[in-house]
This record gives sequence, C-alpha cells and structure tokens, in this order.
Amino acid sequence: MIGIIGGTGLGEALLGEATGGEHREVETPFGRPSAPIQLANWHGLDIAILARHGIGHRLNPAQVPYRANIYALKQLGVTHILASGAVGSLREELHPRDIVIVDQVIDKTVRRTPTFFDDDLAVHAEFAEPYCPALREVLIRVSEKMDFTVRPKGTYVCMEGPAFSTVAESHMHRGWGGDLIGMTSMPEAKLAREAEIAYAAVALVTDYDCWKPHDPNVPKQALLAEIIGHLKAATANANTLIRAAIEHFASHDLPPSAAHRALDLAVWTARDQISQKTRDRYGVLLERFVASL
Repeated sequence: MIGIIGGTGLGEALLGEATGGEHREVETPFGRPSAPIQLANWHGLDIAILARHGIGHRLNPAQVPYRANIYALKQLGVTHILASGAVGSLREELHPRDIVIVDQVIDKTVRRTPTFFDDDLAVHAEFAEPYCPALREVLIRVSEKMDFTVRPKGTYVCMEGPAFSTVAESHMHRGWGGDLIGMTSMPEAKLAREAEIAYAAVALVTDYDCWKPHDPNVPKQALLAEIIGHLKAATANANTLIRAAIEHFASHDLPPSAAHRALDLAVWTARDQISQKTRDRYGVLLERFVASL
C-alpha cells in the first residue's frame, strides 16, 4: 500500500479516478494521528492519504504527532510513503515553484522525539540514505514527462521552527551544503525507516530563504501574496508529480526497498531480553523482526 503525506486538501487533489474514499480513525500506542486517514483504491492500488498538519492546518511542525502518523500508516498496511512539503530555497538556481526530489537531510530539530524505541529496546537504524533510492528513481523517471522543473536531488535542512531562520542562520545552512530549508521531514523520515517503510520526499519551493534580500520597494503584503502564489503553483506541480507516480505504481509492482528490512541489524538488545511486554508495546513495528526470532 502507498501512503501519501501532505497538506490539507491533498486527498481531493489526488484521488481523481480512485474508488472508495473511506475515512479511518486510527488509535496507536503514540496517540491519534494528525487527522483521519483517507483510504481508497486506484485501479487496484490501495492508497492511504494523511493530512500532516490536520484538517484546516491546525498543527505547526513541532506539534505534528509524527510517531502516531507513521505508526497508523504502518498499522493500515502501508509499505511505501510519498511525502510532500513546502520549503525555502538556499540556492540561487533553485527557483520558487520548482520541485525537488530530496536525497539528503540535515536534522536540526530538538523538541521532537526522533524514535519509536524510547523504552526497553536499543535500536540503531542505518540512515545513510534517508530517502528510499527505489522510490526516488520512480519519481525522477515520471518527472521527465512534466512541463515544470523537477530537480533530481537536494539536501534538506530540517529546522525546529515555527519561526523562520535569521539571516546568519540562513547563511550557515548554505555553508553546511544545504539546498532547502523546511520544518517537516524530520523525524518523519527517521520514523518511517524504523517502521521499515520506504519513504521519499517531494519538496515544493515557495520562496528564497532570507539569505537573499527582498526588494525593499515591494510592500510586505505584495511579497506575501507572491509567496502564496508560488505555494499554490508548487502544490499543483507536486500533486501532478505524485499523481503520475501513483499511476505508475497502479500498473507496476511497488519496488522492493532496503528500508523494508531496516531492523535486521538495528536491534542491539539481546534477543532473550526482549520481553513480551516490549513486543506488545511496539506492536506492528516489531512483528516481522519478532517472527524471525
């Protein structure tokens, strides 16, 4: 099953020829997800769509229940996730309205729990390639038919927020090698890896970050209107790309991913010390691993 994570209204924009459309309320050991999950079927392909920020965009990036979101998708049978999110550009050549298929990330978040396994189990998942190469390859392939710019790679700096960067921070992020600045890819991608779900990110460039000064003669309201215009256009572009990927997967097998066996070498706790209580607590996250013990 494919999971789609994005902004409010994403389901309506993507469903098109899908059938079903059930909204599922899901309970998890980590609380409820951001919103009910929309389930549908696209020519034989099951899809699950989740609004990351809740209905009406009520949750800021630090408030998103990332663990509940990923666990809920895993519980429903999701094996692959395509996630979209707005970003600022840290590079002159990455223009507003461009789409970037992210390949690397720098995690600057500090207030968000970055793991499921925070009690009675030591898990160290490999994360050198944070975004699934197999999913990225499909996105790059279908992007060749798009009439807008899709960049095949980019490094995403994930900051805590909700305030934006200072100018000094923005220049620091550029010096680190960052291409994009955003607030939502972490710990989402890390949790997907721990849940053994293949995960790819589609970044929507809405504006240049503050390293690039705005024209002082342009009123702030006009600048805001321009950014909103870029966001709407970039969202439409991202939806077109994700829809093309869904259409591809509806007629091809979902690709195998190294993420699907991420726990094989990641659990450092002695096997005879993994109690039934621990297995019950983590539920579907440990089902495949426990079955091999």
